[in-house]
Amino acid sequence: MFKSSDRKSETRSGGVQLNPDITFVGKGCRIDGDIHCTGDLRLEGEVNGNIQAQGDVEVALDGRHSGSTLHANNVTVHGHVKSCITARGTLRIHKQASVEGDVKAAALDIESGARFVGYSSTGESVEADVVQIGQAVA
Repeated sequence: MFKSSDRKSETRSGGVQLNPDITFVGKGCRIDGDIHCTGDLRLEGEVNGNIQAQGDVEVALDGRHSGSTLHANNVTVHGHVKSCITARGTLRIHKQASVEGDVKAAALDIESGARFVGYSSTGESVEADVVQIGQAVA
């Protein structure tokens, strides 16, 4: 019925393109378990579990994530995250956001007013181990 060649980006009136490979967890929805997705993830509800996305992850203002890990290409946080975050690209923590956990990203952007509790590691290699303050580096 649907072929991969039939999957095209849709356009809303006004020219906004929609990504057909987006997973949406709506406000009022709670998922207890891990999420693995091949595209992007927009979280307006709550996820209690690990998140693994090949695309980007956006945690909306009312969104909440609690788990051991969140891995994605780019991560944008407006809401609350209590997890270790690995972003292959950019991690953006907006002014009303709260992030608790160690983070690794190629680039890190934290707006004034945001709450961040944890250790950060940035640069080319996001797979490098996070070195805790006070530990000797060999």
